[in-house]
Amino acid sequence: MNGAELMMQTFLANGVELVVGNPGTSEMQFIAALDSVPQIRAVLALFEGVATGAADGYGRMADKPAATLLHLGPGLGNGLANLHNARRAHTPIVNVVGEHATFHRKYDPPLYSDIESIARGASEWTRTIESVATLSGDVAAAVAASLEAPGKVTTLVLPADVAWSDATGETKKATVTKASRVSQAVVDEIAKILKSGEPAALLLNGRALREPALRVASRIGRRAGARVLCDTFPARLERGAGRPVVERLPYIPQMILSLIADVKHLILVSARAPVSFFAFPHGPSTAVPEGCQVHTLAAEGDDALAALERLADALGASGEPNLELVRIPPPPTGGAIEPDSLGAALGATLPENAIVVDESNTVGYLAPMGTAGCAPHDWLCLTGGSIGMGLPVATGAALACPDRRVIALDGDGSAMYTIQALWTQAREKLNITNVILANRSYAILNLEMMRMGLGQPGPVAKQMLDLTNPALDFVSMGKSMGVPSCRVTTADALVDELRRSYATEGPTLIEALIQL
Repeated sequence: MNGAELMMQTFLANGVELVVGNPGTSEMQFIAALDSVPQIRAVLALFEGVATGAADGYGRMADKPAATLLHLGPGLGNGLANLHNARRAHTPIVNVVGEHATFHRKYDPPLYSDIESIARGASEWTRTIESVATLSGDVAAAVAASLEAPGKVTTLVLPADVAWSDATGETKKATVTKASRVSQAVVDEIAKILKSGEPAALLLNGRALREPALRVASRIGRRAGARVLCDTFPARLERGAGRPVVERLPYIPQMILSLIADVKHLILVSARAPVSFFAFPHGPSTAVPEGCQVHTLAAEGDDALAALERLADALGASGEPNLELVRIPPPPTGGAIEPDSLGAALGATLPENAIVVDESNTVGYLAPMGTAGCAPHDWLCLTGGSIGMGLPVATGAALACPDRRVIALDGDGSAMYTIQALWTQAREKLNITNVILANRSYAILNLEMMRMGLGQPGPVAKQMLDLTNPALDFVSMGKSMGVPSCRVTTADALVDELRRSYATEGPTLIEALIQL
């Protein structure tokens, strides 16, 4: 057994069952070792950003890490954007980055770089494996760190000679640190605030947006007369008919301030106080109303469910939660595909237990409202703001949950960052419906330009935000990568194609031409 084979055995012993990668010469030992562990699924991505995004989607749904395989510093650099999103989502991931042999680095070969420095841009734990003697322990430590609450991106640097060296000894097992327990004093203080009768709201994120915690939070809200809110871009929100109602904060900070203007106590549960995505002239950086006090019941690394349960006990909140009612909108008939008809089309067709990956940006803002009363489903968002996550995260979610239909809502500009994900979806025969919302522009930037007070863009600025001349042809791109693809221009045609895709095995691409 060599070092790479020992790495595979250690991954398997610690519950890692998926490797998504894009290898190079320095990773050949790793690739060869995959044949020694048929229990680990190996998936090829044609771009590192697809590999890291897929690991993000997998980790969000599986609640355990996938491993990525990346080629030296440049390969890691190519994957950083979606690792940034994964870090913001608190997704457990273990990156394996191949490195030159230890004796070769002193010659400064062309692909040599400071991999650890690159990794620190989006990884919360990094280690170079210096010897085959420490390899199994290093791998176990990386898995353990990735699973440390609330979830972390970790990176292992694997020199080629460590991978090919002879290895002996038993595989090491990870010792995972449990989520921290919130003190009783904190629970009692929050209970006192909620009993005061002053307007209050619970702001939830992370694991607090899973159904068990949502049910307790909703009971608390009904008992105390407090609102139950969630972050603008949750990593994973369990929602739909029969699940608790939760208000999602809007994107624009002025809208957040208006929504919670009367709140005097904002109580954070695995969440952070809302801030503006960007700074604007004369605009607020924070989205907390003046005079509102911010309190923390559970920090991101705390056991939020246990804290909520103890808070419910302190308040005597034993009643029923406020549940979402069944509300299936009628399918739209004819007409252009616009934000309202898009939401209605999704709501009329969404299959039970679906997973929606939302990178719809400007067009899909009504989709959550249109689907709130559908059968239970999960909603995954763009947590870090770095576009190009939609298609890869959908790929990873489908790898984690092969028995569920995944729907990727992606803007045309965002989809072009990681369009290669379609090829992986086709090769792996994943049940994904990719809806490309083609408005032929970076529409979100037109909005941001107006918010900056710059007015309508001039001719040069306009062409920097425009995706025509030539127009992108997603039907041709999808077919070229083995994904059955079509184009629709009306809302009822979209409904028909959505239903057809859900009844068909494997991936589908629907290019929906948007009228705004």
